[in-house]
Amino acid sequence: MTALARPTHGRMIGGVCAALARRFGTSATTMRVLFLLSCLLPGPQFLLYIALWILLPAEGKSQTAW
Repeated sequence: MTALARPTHGRMIGGVCAALARRFGTSATTMRVLFLLSCLLPGPQFLLYIALWILLPAEGKSQTAW
């Protein structure tokens, strides 16, 4: 299993959708569309995106094992 990290290339805004797309084996565009559609539903999607942006390390930075 690969570590979840925000890519340095091919990302928009924070790279969260690109990281999730890589992890689940889909395209970044598909993940972005799904995120935008999920924003039409009630829930904390935007806050979750911000949290992942803060918590996920950028690709190439040192990662610590928990």
